[in-house]
Amino acid sequence: MTQTAQPAPAAPPDDVVPGQEIYTPEFRADPYPVYARLRAERPVVKVRTPRFDSFLVTRYEDARAALSDPRLSKDLYRAGDTYLAVFGEKARQINTNMLNSDPPEHSRLRRLVTQAFTPRRIEAMRPRVEEIVEGLLDRMAPRGQTEFVDEFALRLPLAVIGHLLGIPEADHEEILAGTQVIRTVGTGGRSPQEDRAAIGQAQERLHAYFSGLVAAKRREPGEDLVSALITARDGDGRLSEAELVSTCFLLLFAGYQTTSDFLGNAVVALLTHPEEMQRLLDDPDLVPDAVEELLRFDGSVPVSSFRFATEDLEIGGVPIPEGSIVTIVLSAANHDPALVPDPDALDLRRGQTQHMSFGHGIHYCLGTALARLEATTALRRILVRLPDLRLDVPVEELQWLPAASAFRGLLELPLRFTPTP
Repeated sequence: MTQTAQPAPAAPPDDVVPGQEIYTPEFRADPYPVYARLRAERPVVKVRTPRFDSFLVTRYEDARAALSDPRLSKDLYRAGDTYLAVFGEKARQINTNMLNSDPPEHSRLRRLVTQAFTPRRIEAMRPRVEEIVEGLLDRMAPRGQTEFVDEFALRLPLAVIGHLLGIPEADHEEILAGTQVIRTVGTGGRSPQEDRAAIGQAQERLHAYFSGLVAAKRREPGEDLVSALITARDGDGRLSEAELVSTCFLLLFAGYQTTSDFLGNAVVALLTHPEEMQRLLDDPDLVPDAVEELLRFDGSVPVSSFRFATEDLEIGGVPIPEGSIVTIVLSAANHDPALVPDPDALDLRRGQTQHMSFGHGIHYCLGTALARLEATTALRRILVRLPDLRLDVPVEELQWLPAASAFRGLLELPLRFTPTP
């Protein structure tokens, strides 16, 4: 880790930035200059938005410490009105899972899920992942152009996680419709009230779907993850019905949304850095290291899920009052010069770094092996199957998810390439 200059003085406790000063259209296209300014001038700062205020944590060391601090709770049920302000009442039914819990409950839930989500099970998925990638590319390659988000980036992880969970292929479009409502919040000209209503309805439909899926797997178990979760148990018993349904939703959304957005981000990063793209074409063995650098450079999860302070504390010298929401900005931490030299450059030869794209601490992403498997398989085959790949619109015209979204990704990604049989 490189040495950095002395930290800037801590921001005063009443330092508040209106959200509209940060979440601009320019920020949506390229948030990293704003992150750099915050790291340098206001590394821990309170941001005010219409729904809630949150302390943003942008420096690597502060972020890493905050993600391991037991005083920052993930159990938003304990947060009362704060929970309702962030998620709304209807979200409770899909949030009874390990992501939104603290030890000892988190330990119990993660242990049960880990029993089913084994490295052996993930590695056994490799032939299926390769088959899905080839099938998608078979449809795209002869045409010479594609809308990559819809035709590949969304389809690959949905097919993979759907296969893993045991979701019938015929139901994939239903799942896609519901998750896309949640993913694209803030688009389509909807008002905030309409957004919240649409999200609530989508959550209810998905909850009903997974309740039915769990019931079906109880009657007729298969060789899938949902069936394994139903039978998983420890000294404290099995997952409850509510925990099963919520865990299915978590695994679907975390395993599909994040990988989908990352694939689009990775392709854009490579196409806008032609020297690095050529380096990868010249040396395909570099793909695993390239995936790690692309995750650091422009990951799909820019911020951690919300935490709240269970007592008064300090982060980076800034007082955080009890009850405050704290958001760790993973993408800002990944671009901190304290992590890597020249962090705003894409360098596929960096090798392994301790980037934070999968989080840190007890909530470190359980699906990292699956995400890496999908990303490395996809990039290897895209480079071979889609020669002369290029953007079909100027980079400035790419449509990104809204600036305040919990995800960083593209609404659309038009690409052209030389058609092949």
